[in-house]
Order: sequence, then structure tokens, then C-alpha cells
Amino acid sequence: MAGKILVGTSSWADPGFVKEWYPPKLAARDRLPWYAERFEAVELNSSFYAVPDRTTVHRWVDDTPDRFVFDIKLHRALSRHAAPLDSLPPDMRDGVETAGRGRVRLSPELETALAERIVEETAPLAEAGKLGAYLLQLTPAFGPGRHELEELDRVLAALAPHRVAVELRHRGWVRDKRRERTLGWFAERGVAFVCVDAPPGDQLPIMPSELDAVTREDLAYLRLHGRNTEGYLKGRSVAERFAWRYADEELEEIAGRVRGMAEHAAEVHVAFNNNRGDDAPTAAQRFRALLGQAPAGEEQLSL
Repeated sequence: MAGKILVGTSSWADPGFVKEWYPPKLAARDRLPWYAERFEAVELNSSFYAVPDRTTVHRWVDDTPDRFVFDIKLHRALSRHAAPLDSLPPDMRDGVETAGRGRVRLSPELETALAERIVEETAPLAEAGKLGAYLLQLTPAFGPGRHELEELDRVLAALAPHRVAVELRHRGWVRDKRRERTLGWFAERGVAFVCVDAPPGDQLPIMPSELDAVTREDLAYLRLHGRNTEGYLKGRSVAERFAWRYADEELEEIAGRVRGMAEHAAEVHVAFNNNRGDDAPTAAQRFRALLGQAPAGEEQLSL
């Protein structure tokens, strides 16, 4: 029996969404409930920039229907991106070493403490059965030669027993003979390999779209970044990097990939990250229709 396919977007509060997709004058507090009437899953993007607090997380639980799922993007310090000191919780800043421009140096102690704090603050989602996975979106600078995947074992231990999905953004991890070793690491750790729909090209920051790997039986993961090669490599803003309006034939191609992944995993999470204006939610709605899925609100009423 094929696995369940959950479709959503990479954030419900992207500025482009707010301006072009939500109804005019919709209050900020009403956006998540409105979103959750149309989709059954979402990636939490704000957690990349700061750790959410439990009070806010409790509100997200209350604002969404049963079976709605949040995938939590991990803090940028954990994914080896540049992170300013003030992005850490105030009580975790003392004694933290910083490099140029006040960027946090990720020590083993900070890595464990920060991961454990995220688990603690997002616990209401897990308690409500609404936590999908923690998403570790690594920087393209995290590449083979300079790094080893075993460096991530510490954060995985701190997040256990929750599901974790890891997105690599350096093509070297899956080139030639290293591909088997990389996928073996994912399978041995029980980590979901994040597959992508990415722009054409073999440059190092572009992961291959043809790699649909399923590395744990209960979760497969696909993120759609659009197919604008120049924007992806040279864009200075999120809108420039991920700007893409998917054509029907492209969505049909992706649907075939997703159905194939669903043959090997109990759940497939599909996140549209082509963030420019209303491109992502519009494409995600079209994709759900292509899969034959009813609007999420109607699904809830039928249960």
C-alpha cells in the first residue's frame, strides 16, 4: 500500500504569501488557521532564525486541526550557517565564542544545548501528534573533504527519538562512489534524506533532482526549489534564488517521483520552496489537485 503524501509550503508567513496569497486585510493571527484549511503540512521557517517559545507553539497547536503536521527547520547555527549571537535564546548567549561580525562559533556544548532547547520548546507539537520531523538544511559550505557526515551525530543524538530529515547542499556528497557511502550513513542513522527538485546544472551547490532516495521506512522528504539556475546560484534574496512558477507538465513529472517515493515510505512530505509572491502556495494547491487530494478542510470533515 502506498504511503500518505503530505503537501505544504516552506513557511506560512513568507512576505510574498502575505502580500499576494492571503485575503486582503487578513490579521496575522488568522493566517495559520487559514493556511491549515488548505494544506495538511507546513515547514516552520522562523525556527531557522530563532528558537520559538512554548507559548507560541501551544497557540500553533490550537490554531490547526487534528492531523496537521509541522516540520521544524533547525536553527541556522546547527546547520552550519552564519548565526549572530542574538539569534540564540538570551540565557544561552553568555560565554559563547564568536568569530568575525559576531557570528557564533558552534562548540559541542552549544550544539547539544541548542538542539535540546528546540526539542523542549517545540514539545507541544510532539505531544499533540503534530510534529513531523526536524529539518536540518545544511549550508553549501558543508562539503566532503572539509567535513564528514559523522560531525552531525551529536545533533542527531540530541534530537532523538524524533524523526530528522537532512538536506545536503553540496553535490560532492552524492558524486560517484561517495553516493553509496552517503546514503549508507543516512540509512544507518535512520535519517530521512531530503530529495529536491532543483534547477538544472552540475554546479556544487545544486543537488541532483534525479536522486529520489528513501532512507527510512516511515518518512521520505522532497523539497521543491524551482528551476531557475541563474537565480539559484546568483540571487541575493530568497525571492531571487527560488523564483519559479511550475508548469503543469513539471508538476506531473514531480507527481510521478512522489508516487514512486510513496511506494517505499509510509509518509512523503512535499514542501514547495519556490518562494516568490504566491508561487509556492499556488503550485502546492495545483499539485494537491493533481494528486487527487481534496482541500485539507474537506478531508478533516470526512474523517
